[in-house]
Amino acid sequence: MFDALTDKLQAVFRRLGGRGTISEKDLDEALREVRLALLEADVHFQVVRQFVGRVRERALGAQVQRSLSPAQQVIDIVHQELKELLGGGRARLELSSSPAVVMLVGLKGSGKTTTAAKLALHLRRQGQRPLLVAADPYRVAAAEQLQALGRGLGVPVLAPVDGLSPSELARRALDAGRQDGATVLVVDTFGCLRLDPEEMESLRGLREAFSPSEVLLVADAMTGQEAVRTAQAFHEALGLTGLVLTKLDGDARGGAALSVRAVTGVPIKFVGTGERPDALEPFHPDRFAGRILGMGDVLTLIEKAKEQVSRQEAEELAHRARRGEITLEDLLLQFQRVKKMGPIQQLLGMVPGFAAIKGQLPAEALDERYLKRAEAIILSMTPEERRRPEIIDGSRRRRIARGSGTSPAEVNRLLEQYWQVRRLMQAMAKAQGRQVLSRWPKS
Repeated sequence: MFDALTDKLQAVFRRLGGRGTISEKDLDEALREVRLALLEADVHFQVVRQFVGRVRERALGAQVQRSLSPAQQVIDIVHQELKELLGGGRARLELSSSPAVVMLVGLKGSGKTTTAAKLALHLRRQGQRPLLVAADPYRVAAAEQLQALGRGLGVPVLAPVDGLSPSELARRALDAGRQDGATVLVVDTFGCLRLDPEEMESLRGLREAFSPSEVLLVADAMTGQEAVRTAQAFHEALGLTGLVLTKLDGDARGGAALSVRAVTGVPIKFVGTGERPDALEPFHPDRFAGRILGMGDVLTLIEKAKEQVSRQEAEELAHRARRGEITLEDLLLQFQRVKKMGPIQQLLGMVPGFAAIKGQLPAEALDERYLKRAEAIILSMTPEERRRPEIIDGSRRRRIARGSGTSPAEVNRLLEQYWQVRRLMQAMAKAQGRQVLSRWPKS
């Protein structure tokens, strides 16, 4: 996500870090490169100009902090300004009414229907009782798609009835929600093709009928500045309360995410980071700014891990790691959990400092297929071999390789990596275990 922009910004900061002091000329040269990096990332030119101007003004007027070097102070200012550019603080959903109505709008093909299902899953995990409402009478099989997604997630879906007016549809949906005890209705509307007045008038009719507490635009982040223009048009017509940027995992540049809040004034509330049902994240401007600058995102990583590992399990694993008792069975379990947490490159991108060292890692370490091969190798071992890998000799390696469809060399490489991971986990558990667990939610 935004790898090219992150790499360019980090290169600028590395050059600044090589100077003991930073002159106004040094700062201007660095900001010129930052400006070019942002423009190449398809960030709106007015947003870039204002952003660089604010950074320069703050950097020249910054008071010297003894705990930070001049370069660190500039990075801190850039981080703070990126955070403000992205919205400052997290914008939460307004769900005060009962049942609350969240209406999703957007262009055809932006991922609106799948986002509706993901949002319903997110709301259910937050203790809400969602009801999905199909309000797209135009697209063939739109309701069927939503019903299939709802069945897969265990979320009820209200299918449309032909010929209902917007007010009749809204009344039926609200009645059904009250009868079922739903706390939130997630309304999936039709996708617009041309943004013409007729389409907007139809959406205004639905908005008036449902009186939603939230009107969220689902926009494809990969369309860059077109997503910004789309957001402007929808906001002028409907009065948006928030944005959901989809396909952010495939957005190599980042122009939409870094422009849309500043241009439209509408906050980003969620981002889609993949095709998985749980690949919808609440948008935290400070965490997102950290990811762009290669600082990582430990809090989101912990939240993802918490979904797979309880605090007790984390404490037990840290305790065993300190004593050097991690086995291949533990490694297998962690591989399986990592696969459930999301794409490995996304997860590694949340690790502080990863952006600076990723070029030094072997290609296979970033390959999803590596986890599958490693899992197959460990599953081809006997329980005793997983617990005591030191007993694995040449003949055992050949048997494990045959069973896993790999080579003895790959088995040997996995074992070497296991011993490296075990030593690293032992050192990390001793040095940082208490600090990480102190941030782990207790609930």
